[in-house]
Amino acid sequence: MTPGLPGLSLTWAQLRDLKCDEVEGAADGWGRSSNRADAARDRIEQQLLTGLRDTQEGEAAQAAVQRLRQLARNFQYVYTECGLLRTTLNSLAHEMKIQQRALREALDDAASLKYTVHPDGSVTYPSGGEGLVDGAPLKGGTASSSDLQGLLPPSGLTAPNPHAAKAQDIADRVTGAVRAAAEIDWRYAGILRRLKAEDGLKVPDSTWRDAAGDAAELRNVAGAYLKDAIPRDASPADRRDWWAGLTQEQREEYLAVYPDLIGNLDGIPALVRDAANRDNLQLLIGELSGRDDGKAMTQLAGLREIDRQLGAAPKPGEPPMMLLGISDEGNGRAIVSYGNPDTSKHVAAYVPGLNTALDADFAESDLKRAKDTAIATREIDPSSATIAWLGYDAPQLLDGFDSLAVAANARAEEGGRAFGEFIDGLEVVNENDDPHMVAIGHSYGSRTVGAATQQPGGIAGVDDIILVGSPGVGVDHAGELGVGREHVFVGAAENDQVTKAPSKLQGNLFAAAGPVGYIVGGLVDRNGDDLWFGKDPASEAFGATRFHADEGPGVVTGGFAAHSLYFDRARADSASADSIALIAAGKSHRVKVEEPR
Repeated sequence: MTPGLPGLSLTWAQLRDLKCDEVEGAADGWGRSSNRADAARDRIEQQLLTGLRDTQEGEAAQAAVQRLRQLARNFQYVYTECGLLRTTLNSLAHEMKIQQRALREALDDAASLKYTVHPDGSVTYPSGGEGLVDGAPLKGGTASSSDLQGLLPPSGLTAPNPHAAKAQDIADRVTGAVRAAAEIDWRYAGILRRLKAEDGLKVPDSTWRDAAGDAAELRNVAGAYLKDAIPRDASPADRRDWWAGLTQEQREEYLAVYPDLIGNLDGIPALVRDAANRDNLQLLIGELSGRDDGKAMTQLAGLREIDRQLGAAPKPGEPPMMLLGISDEGNGRAIVSYGNPDTSKHVAAYVPGLNTALDADFAESDLKRAKDTAIATREIDPSSATIAWLGYDAPQLLDGFDSLAVAANARAEEGGRAFGEFIDGLEVVNENDDPHMVAIGHSYGSRTVGAATQQPGGIAGVDDIILVGSPGVGVDHAGELGVGREHVFVGAAENDQVTKAPSKLQGNLFAAAGPVGYIVGGLVDRNGDDLWFGKDPASEAFGATRFHADEGPGVVTGGFAAHSLYFDRARADSASADSIALIAAGKSHRVKVEEPR
C-alpha cells in the first residue's frame, strides 16, 4: 500500500492523477437527465393537459388531469434533483482543479530544483552553500510540512543550507493542497450521500422540503462556485448582459441551485424568471409546510393558490400566466404577469396597497384585478401584458405597531425604490424598440408609485401613470411625477372614503387638540383638496386627467367596498376598468373623462 500524508486518506499522487474531466462528464450526464425531465414536464403542461382540458369533460377527464399534474410535478422534482447533482459534481471538480493546480506548481518547482518529493509529502534537498569555518558544502536533508528543523543550522558557526527553505515551502504547499482536497472530498461526499430521492411515485410536500434542504446545503458548500458571480448589486442592464454572457450549462446550474436569486433578479428575461420561480415555488411550499406559525400558514395558503392557478391552462382569450417573483421575505413577495412582458409592446404594472400581503386573498383578488385588466387590454391590443407587483411590504391594519405604517412614508419609499428597479428591468429586456409602459397604483400603492417617481431618474421608461383610490402620492401636482401632467390619469369613486382622507395637518391637529383641531385643519384647507399624502390626485389643483369611476356602494351599506371596484368589469358601470385598459393599451384619448373635484 502506498503511504499517504499523516492523518490523511488522500495522497498527493492520487490528487495529481485525479481525472476531473470524468467528474465533469458525470455532471453532464445528470444535466442531460435534468433537461429531459424539464422537457417532459413542459410537454405535459403545454400539450397534454391543454389538449385534455379543451376536448374532454367529466369525472374521468378530471381524474386524468390530476394524474398528469402529479406526473408533471414528479418530473419537476427530477429536474431539480438532477440539476443539484450536476452542480455538486461540477463544483467538486472546480474546487479539486484549484488544488491540483497548486500541487502541480509545487511538484514542478521541486523537479526544477532536483528535489525529491516522497509519498508522505516530505521533500529531500541536496547539499549546498558552505560552512563559515571550513568552507565545506553543507549537508542536504529532508523537510516535512511545518517542520522548522530544516531551516535551523545544526550547531556552532554554520549557515543554513540555502535549499532548506525552498524545500520547506514546497513541502508545505504539497501538504496544504492535499489537506484542502481531502476536506473538499469530505464535504461533497456528504452532499452526494444525501441527494437521494424517496421511494414511491408521488412527490409530497415533505419531499420538496428535503429538496429545499439539499439546495441550501449545496449553497453553503459550493457558494464560491456560483453565488459570488451573481451581480446582485449591479444595474438591471448589467444583469441582463451577465446572463446573456453565460453558457447554457452555467445558466442551468444557476437555475438549479439559485432559483430564488435568479427568479427575483431584475434584468433577467421573463421566461427565465418564470422557470426559476416555478421551481422555487415548490421549494417554498415544501419549506413552509414544515412550519406551524401563523405567518408560514398564511403565506402557504397564498403559495398554494398561485400554484393552482399556474397549473390551470388559460381559457381561450386569456393570456399566459408567468411568475416573475416569489419569496417569503417580510409579508411575502409575489410578481405575476399575464402575458409576456419581454415581447409585448404595452406593459402595465399594478401596485396594490393597504393590507396586501402574500396570502390567499392576494392570490385570488389582486391577481384577478391584474388578469381582468390584461384580458381587457388584449382586446384592444393583443401585444400587451399586465403585472401584479407585490414587491414590498404594504402597510397592514391590525398589525400592532406596524399598523401605523399606513400613515407614514417609509414603506412607500422602500417600495418605490424596488418598483423603479423592477420597471427598469422590464425595459432593458423588452424586445421592442420603445415599449409603452404604464404604472398603476391603487390605494397606498399609488403613494408607492409616487415615491418611485421621485427617485433619481424617476421611473425609467414609464409613459403613463394611473392612480386609483389614492390617498395622495407625495407630490402636489401631476407635473411632478416625471411623465407630464397629460400622462397622469386618476380614478376616484364618489363613495371611496380613502380618496377623501383627511389632510396630514388635520390629523396632527386632531391628535393635539381633538375635534376642534380637526375643524381648524379643515378651515386651513380652503379648497378641501389636501389629503394625507399631499393634494388630492382627483382635484383640479393636482392637474391630472380624471376618468369616470362608478360611485360604488355607500359607506352605510357597503363599508369600504367602493375602494376595491376600480378593476371590476363585471359591474354594470365598468367605465373605470375600461379606462384603465384603454390607457394600458396606449389609447388614453378614448377614456371617459370626468370633471375634477
